[in-house]
Amino acid sequence: MADVTNLRSPAEAGLSKLFETARRSFASDTTIAREEAFRFFEATGLPSRRVEAFKYTDLRAAITDVAPPAEAPSLDAARAAVARAVGFDGIEAARLTFVNGHLVRELSDLAAIPDGVRVTPLNEALTNGDVVLAQLAPVPQARENPVYQLNTAFLADGAVISVAAGAKPARPIHLRFVGSGDAPFSTATRVLVQLGEGAEFSLLESHEGPDQLTCQPNDALDVVVGPQAVFRHTRLNKEGDATIALSTLSLKVDTEAQVETVNLVTGAVLSRHQIYVHVAGDDTNVVVNGAAMLRNGQLADSTLLADHAAVGGVGREQFKWIIDGDATGVFQGKIIVRQVAQKTDGKMKSDCLLLTDEGQMMNKPELEIFADDVACGHGATCGAPDPDLLFYLMARGLPRAIAESLLVQAFVGEAVESVTHEGARAALIGEIEAWLRARG
Repeated sequence: MADVTNLRSPAEAGLSKLFETARRSFASDTTIAREEAFRFFEATGLPSRRVEAFKYTDLRAAITDVAPPAEAPSLDAARAAVARAVGFDGIEAARLTFVNGHLVRELSDLAAIPDGVRVTPLNEALTNGDVVLAQLAPVPQARENPVYQLNTAFLADGAVISVAAGAKPARPIHLRFVGSGDAPFSTATRVLVQLGEGAEFSLLESHEGPDQLTCQPNDALDVVVGPQAVFRHTRLNKEGDATIALSTLSLKVDTEAQVETVNLVTGAVLSRHQIYVHVAGDDTNVVVNGAAMLRNGQLADSTLLADHAAVGGVGREQFKWIIDGDATGVFQGKIIVRQVAQKTDGKMKSDCLLLTDEGQMMNKPELEIFADDVACGHGATCGAPDPDLLFYLMARGLPRAIAESLLVQAFVGEAVESVTHEGARAALIGEIEAWLRARG
């Protein structure tokens, strides 16, 4: 029988050429397995609807042309771009500023990092052989994902953040990603966060860019949470309307650790946020929440894998979707409970509010349970605003638009209530209110 060879798309062929050119500059870097990562990507290609995990988010069809890796911007251009960035503005934090995927030291607070926290630019960590780099890619399932492996292959910049055992810095660190320019470009950043035993640490992450900027960011955040440590993470995606934004969060959680991560999406024409959670220690508590507010043909995909491989883990995953116009929401969530993970308590839910008849919501929750002493469940709902609640508010003198906005705000607010940091929570609520005002 003759072998069947899949034809490469123009974007896949372009990526191969870019990697062959870029690999010369990667020759001295042996810490990151770029060659292996790209060969994995070449074997799989850009995932299409034929790949079950990408059934509702066809990247092969969406990415028709490859955008070249972005060059580092001039300091003046970076300053102009950052001046327009408002994500988590006003919150007291140590900021690491990335413009077009490159760390801008002059616009970062590298000299004002909180006590107990060490921040090293990724390129410097690679040059010096930082031992923390051994923690890169902490979740095995993420290494089987072509988007994550493409990030590894083209990894250009990022940071390593180490939090000392027992450290509890009062101020968070803010990863500020800003896009700017006229020509199409792509980025590949990786940030590694490692928390020592008993540490408490808050991380803010914002992604912004102007409308009509054609860019393809592919960002990854690896987090290793030590025993009895507490990690809080608040993420905001308000990219421009021509951006295809891909991102991966991989979390390895040790004994009695606590994790809180929340992601709010209002931007990008297409976004896919992948979350991989590996519960490696007993008696953990992990909260993963998300919300997306979409319109004008946007597609937002949140894909979650929570792998419980230890006893007594508690997991709570809640996602809220607002679909306006002809937008599309995608939620794929899977909880795996290994045979050893007895007494796991896992709950996962996705709720969608359709504001028009043209919108779509794709829900795919799954459970794989190999233990017999667990309490796990999942659910999904989708529907229009409750007419009785609308009538109740309108009967008290509120116009329909305001009444509907109040219902939407209450609905989405459930997903951001878990944010512990008051400033971050207020910032997300402000973004929700701004989206509703823009809708009119």
